Amino acid sequence: MKNKKAQTTLFIIAAILIAVVLGVFIIFRGEILQNIPGFEGDKANPDLFLKEKLRPNIEKTIDTMGLQGGYMSNPFNFTFTFSSEGNPTDISYLCYTQMNYLPCVSQEPMLINHLESEIKNEIAVEVENGFNDLLVAFEDDGYVVDAKYNGFNVKLEKGRVLIDIDCDLKLTKNDESTQYNNFKIIILSKFYDLALVAQEIASQEAKYCNFEYIGYQLIYPEFSIDQFRMDNSVKIYTIKSKKTGEVFRFAVRSCVIPTNII
Repeated sequence: MKNKKAQTTLFIIAAILIAVVLGVFIIFRGEILQNIPGFEGDKANPDLFLKEKLRPNIEKTIDTMGLQGGYMSNPFNFTFTFSSEGNPTDISYLCYTQMNYLPCVSQEPMLINHLESEIKNEIAVEVENGFNDLLVAFEDDGYVVDAKYNGFNVKLEKGRVLIDIDCDLKLTKNDESTQYNNFKIIILSKFYDLALVAQEIASQEAKYCNFEYIGYQLIYPEFSIDQFRMDNSVKIYTIKSKKTGEVFRFAVRSCVIPTNII
């Protein structure tokens, strides 16, 4: 009889422990999802989830490209160290000629398209991984997930970067289904606006061997433009958004007059 009572007591204790563990797991799992952006409250927000996942890498990519003339990596550059920065930067040429006296030739006449392509190549793995992380988060939240990832596009627009993710996503929970066909992730940035100014500078350097950056700032006071000359051969332009502090910097070699002429 004592053995049976002892076994019954052990079963009761085991059942209580299992119930406690399950309860703690459910509560802890709920707290984890509550702390994930896009999973606050009763309704999931996949756009917010993806935005918070992708934003750090997108912003880092834009910052790097801005300092390097619109490229993540480009062998056709001028390496220079600004005293305020300490480390050398490979600054890409957006307008260049090897010949003396002649105007430069634009290296990226379709600059915006190039920047969009460069960003897309850099963040491609991150976007797909972010989408897969989203699916896992939905599954952890109790959804049945049916999904297909079809790629994405990058669009630079005034005041923002748009990431348009093409996907087919069906979520089912408690006999209710929700269908998504794409996600649009918007990152606020002045990168497009700065690139338009850079494109205008390169265009005028190609036409007139010069750019009146002081006068341009009077017309467009939201930008700060600095021109740094190197030995009368290379100019480094730095365009800065006064509102956000974002920078676009590039190099130009145009209409060079040799200094060794008597």
